[in-house]
Amino acid sequence: METIASINSAINGVVWGIPMLALLVGAGIILTCMTAGVQFRKFGYAMKNTGGKIFKKGSSAEGEVTPFQAMSTALAGTVGTGNIAGITAAVTLGGPGSIFWLWVTALIGMCTKYSEVTLAVKFREKNDEGDWVGGPMYYIKNGLGKNWKWLSALFCIFAALAAFGIGNAVQVGNIVGSINTIVVTFNPSFTGTGTLNLVLGIILAVITAFVLFGGIKRIGAVCEKLVPFMAAVYILACLVCIIANAANIPTVFHDIFAGAFSPQGITGGAVGSVMLVITWGVKRGVFSNEAGLGSAPMAHAATSETDCVKQGLYGIFEVFVDTIIICTLTGLTLLTSGLDMNYGTKGETSLNTAAIGTVFGDHVASIIIGVGIALFALSTVLSWALYGTRCCEFLFGTKSIKPYQVIFCLVVIVGATMDLTLAWDIADTLNGLMAIPNLIAIIGLSGVVVKETKRHFSEVERLGDR
Repeated sequence: METIASINSAINGVVWGIPMLALLVGAGIILTCMTAGVQFRKFGYAMKNTGGKIFKKGSSAEGEVTPFQAMSTALAGTVGTGNIAGITAAVTLGGPGSIFWLWVTALIGMCTKYSEVTLAVKFREKNDEGDWVGGPMYYIKNGLGKNWKWLSALFCIFAALAAFGIGNAVQVGNIVGSINTIVVTFNPSFTGTGTLNLVLGIILAVITAFVLFGGIKRIGAVCEKLVPFMAAVYILACLVCIIANAANIPTVFHDIFAGAFSPQGITGGAVGSVMLVITWGVKRGVFSNEAGLGSAPMAHAATSETDCVKQGLYGIFEVFVDTIIICTLTGLTLLTSGLDMNYGTKGETSLNTAAIGTVFGDHVASIIIGVGIALFALSTVLSWALYGTRCCEFLFGTKSIKPYQVIFCLVVIVGATMDLTLAWDIADTLNGLMAIPNLIAIIGLSGVVVKETKRHFSEVERLGDR
């Protein structure tokens, strides 16, 4: 086991090291240049045709979901515990300046996610059950050609296995951990943690099975309601805290911009390297919005939208909400709270609870953070269940769907009751390896993205804003 851990650690250091992060950001820069900065030029249009239509009732046929449901399912996978715990680690280890580089990564990542989603809808196909299926494996096969099918298989192997860890056991572990924290906050002498976790694991497995076995339409319907609700509650709580500590906002923004290029003075020397600040900002940005990993396109491919660019706009909206809004609010809530960030150490979610507790009190804060993490993590489990299923289906056909889903639900119980540190670390590595086939594909098909972008907006100009 020690040998396996050592090998995985070495691979993980490469997969999530500076070269890979540079590749992810570099791909975004290439796509941004080739599309003439579509995420900036057409930002207003994108917001109007995505977030502006949230309350517009859509319809979809059997085997597909509405464009908003597709985006909600994808957003469920990206908005997770990384938006809370991940940002806390970035701020404490990289200083306030990491937030600046988080923003830079998100602005570039908007184009990467836009390109992924556009390609997913462009090259999708119907499976044996009549569902729309798509994602990196399909735009590799149908876009790059059948000679590249081995690359599709590679992506699917990495993603199907990663789904058990990053998209399942890790998230379930976070759910039971957050609920345990709430219980202990109200009852410090509680000793039934083991039994509680088993019960929670069974309940979560039943919920996952109910949604998952209902097919893509049930997943879309649940995520459509769960994602806006959980995001709204968390955003509102953060805004109240930031407004309550509004006097600290000018100092915080000074520290963010100054700390991005000169961290020593802001963190008292605890963070002395600009490269360290950049690395943490970029790393948490990529972890949070998953632009370039290839996961979200699998959800977007199920949309009833026939224009690939119109669905691609949801990719821009998705990154904006996940990183620019939610991650920023987490960072600002921490930094305006006046708490000692203890820079140079990895901050835990207890710091988030303490920050919100400065306004709401410890008990209410523990509920807000605990429920927030639980809902974020549950939504991630549901969307990654879909991703894993789609990858298994691509590799072994539709007959493999139910067996994979049954195993996925059983892993939920395992994740709630066992220490799976090594399994989580391996899944984290697989999660990063997913990006390599996907990045090869989106760069190789960047010409298609440019062509479709020009087609769509020339039609918009000719017919008027639709």
